[in-house]
Amino acid sequence: MKTRMEYDSMGPIEVPKEAWWGAQTERSRQNFKIGGEKMPPELLRALVLVKKMAAVANQRTGKLAAEKALAIQYAADLLLKGENWDEFPLVVWQTGSGTQSNMNANEVIAHLASQKDLTVHPNDDVNMSQSSNDVFPTALHIAGTFAIERTLLPAIHEMVSVLKELEEKNQHVIKIGRTHLQDATPVTFAQEVSGWRSSLEHNATMLANSLTELRQLAIGGTAVGTGLNASKAYERAFIEALNEETGIQFSGETNKFHALANRDAVVYVSGALKALAANCMKMANDIRWLASGPRSGLGEITLPANEPGSSIMPGKVNPTQCEALAMVAVQVMGNDTAIGIAASQGNFELNVYLPLIAFDLLQSIRLLTDALHSFSDKCLKGLVVNEDRMADLLEQSLMLVTALNTHIGYDKGAEIAKKAFNEGTTLKDSALSLGYVTEEEYENWVRPEKMIGENVDDYL
Repeated sequence: MKTRMEYDSMGPIEVPKEAWWGAQTERSRQNFKIGGEKMPPELLRALVLVKKMAAVANQRTGKLAAEKALAIQYAADLLLKGENWDEFPLVVWQTGSGTQSNMNANEVIAHLASQKDLTVHPNDDVNMSQSSNDVFPTALHIAGTFAIERTLLPAIHEMVSVLKELEEKNQHVIKIGRTHLQDATPVTFAQEVSGWRSSLEHNATMLANSLTELRQLAIGGTAVGTGLNASKAYERAFIEALNEETGIQFSGETNKFHALANRDAVVYVSGALKALAANCMKMANDIRWLASGPRSGLGEITLPANEPGSSIMPGKVNPTQCEALAMVAVQVMGNDTAIGIAASQGNFELNVYLPLIAFDLLQSIRLLTDALHSFSDKCLKGLVVNEDRMADLLEQSLMLVTALNTHIGYDKGAEIAKKAFNEGTTLKDSALSLGYVTEEEYENWVRPEKMIGENVDDYL
């Protein structure tokens, strides 16, 4: 491999000749050969955007010459449009402040911005008014905000729309409800689906609320929170430029010591992601239970047959989308645990688990986004309701006896249900043989369509 010589404060080092990065990136590349997890593209885009906005702010405050500022912005735009992320080779498992990835961005942008008659320095120019310690958390917050607002929330809203359509089509379908995996009183399938739909709507609200904290940025705190080598005017110009560029209302965190040392905003967001994961797990499990069978399970719904389910059993079809969504939920819950532990490790003026926190947060958002799209398209849109099966199970249920409680009391109702179960008869036969009701009373009182809530007309 052909190389060139690059220099930094530690001296010379050979760098691949065609690489855009410089000495500090190369030192990290050689010193941290750990795993294969690279910095997420979402974070890299945010890092480059931070560099662009910093150049704008430094120019507006008169600190950076217009020629250099424009060259940095041009280089950043090249990266944002071309997404040459191969020029960012560093792994997650590096310094806990993300310093080497910050320098990776500085060096690549400086390389692209430098011309024959213009030399742009990675530290003095691209990193002007900044420190890795405020840049990296700022980029993390920006990346998380973008990912949630632009990808995850739309995926949630898409699934909510699909579930609403499923509700509307099945308002007339009455089935047996279940608690503790045991028969309970009737519900409509629309009501059951509404629980899934409402849970996602609540999750969307939680995530939107959590962004209030994530949109507060550490920029301007520089190394330890004092803002050394930066100015308040620079911070204001940076936020103004960023908001103009993105259309999102970011703000500067008022206490920079908190902004550098604590990652509670990310913990808050991750908690909302975990809540979404929990609801996705519950919905996926409900659906695969309802689709169990097809002949030896509940069989109340049929899922799309997307692929063969067995290498040995012909004709078997599995609830694979449910399984994929459930696995994503488990990963997100694991990431939340890691984020919580990492966030607790801020010592004095800086948290030094930032690359891990960034990787796990953005992975959780990406996985949930993709899984929700997949589940909507490959499962929910093709779900078929087996009305006859639902009707059969409803008719056989002993819990319809609950309708008699207000007429004959709980104890007599329990006696009817137990007698029917032990003797293998119907509830009606059991009730009549015990003499607790007449046939006419039974027919008038035990009516599933009258057992599905006060707003019965909304579902029938």
